[in-house]
Amino acid sequence: MSRPNQSWASNDAVRASMRSNKGRDTKPELALRRAVHALGLRYRVSYRPLKAVRRTADLVFTRAKVAVFMDGCFWHGCPTHHTVATTNAGFWAEKVRRTRERDEETDRLLSGAGWLALRVWEHEDPADAALRVAELVRQRRAAAAHSR
Repeated sequence: MSRPNQSWASNDAVRASMRSNKGRDTKPELALRRAVHALGLRYRVSYRPLKAVRRTADLVFTRAKVAVFMDGCFWHGCPTHHTVATTNAGFWAEKVRRTRERDEETDRLLSGAGWLALRVWEHEDPADAALRVAELVRQRRAAAAHSR
């Protein structure tokens, strides 16, 4: 447990490393954006689909109501690639658990508002993920056009 003037990091090197992690424009996110753009789709970047909820999606297709999240294997607890932290293990396990809960809540909130949340793991092939994104966006656009 950290005291008020003490860092949550186990040491200064860990703190420096953690602070340097990017919140957006990561290599996997940029690769996915390039692949989706190459398929002719246009989107908003780092956008809140629901203004009242402080959750930002990595790619957002507003008309189709599709929000795409690029989830990091460590941060979001990938069942295939997540590694268990050795230092401060309890802290990190709880952090990942809370992140997964928040992801589930986000998906429920979006679904309740008529949105589709799509989660892409950072280890996925960007071209394959882009095809999945494109298919869902086109399906949702077609369904919206038929319901008018």
